[in-house]
Amino acid sequence: MTGVDADLRHDGAVLRVVVANGKGNILDRAIIDALRGALAEAKEHPGLRCIVIEGRGRHFSFGASVQEHAPDEVRAMLPQFHGLIRDVVHLDVPVVALVRGQCLGGGLELAAACSFIVADEDAWFGQPEIKLGVFAPAASVLLPARIAPAVAEDLLLTGRSIDAPEAKAVGLVSDVFPSGQAEAGLQRWLADNVLPRSAAALRFALHALRAPLRDAVDRRLQWVEDLYLDELMATSDAPEGIRAFLEEREPTWTHR
Repeated sequence: MTGVDADLRHDGAVLRVVVANGKGNILDRAIIDALRGALAEAKEHPGLRCIVIEGRGRHFSFGASVQEHAPDEVRAMLPQFHGLIRDVVHLDVPVVALVRGQCLGGGLELAAACSFIVADEDAWFGQPEIKLGVFAPAASVLLPARIAPAVAEDLLLTGRSIDAPEAKAVGLVSDVFPSGQAEAGLQRWLADNVLPRSAAALRFALHALRAPLRDAVDRRLQWVEDLYLDELMATSDAPEGIRAFLEEREPTWTHR
């Protein structure tokens, strides 16, 4: 089944949102729309203390659809995806990304917009966009706000992936659970850190804490989006990198 499932648990305290879109839980435009709709429902539950976003199956998400990064698609997809990022950043309840397996590209951008990332110890995190001749717009704003700028530059400029223990060491991940115990670990984490709290207190604490990140996203994300769409996509290398990936071949860079 493809789509987004959302259901309330713990007597309305937790909203579990599950992305299901094939092996890699690709964040295509239909999934993005469904996610935004599911998150909008959070406003209808005053006792809500947490939203958990996860991927069905072995992986959190391989990221946004590469097909929708093609020049004739990306102008519709990217503003829509960035709308999702803004939605998450501005939510009035903490959002937890529960990560198993691969969390890549737009998947990591979505996770980085959350208040917390908790992960199975076998999880991997990366922003591989640079290998396709493009860059990660939302991550360029979010990652330097979450982790040391030098570490953010490492991930964004090399495209390498890091495992969950390294992600915790650099401050990207809040907690790492033993392999295969992510669900049990999440339940303990919620019991210790979320369920005993006041929804009102969490709402105001989040408003106070996230003000700098919200300001950064509101101020810079549109500029980064314009840089991507109007300047990067006007180069020869960006469309070539996307085509090469889709055609399963090595790109031929012109460096222009």
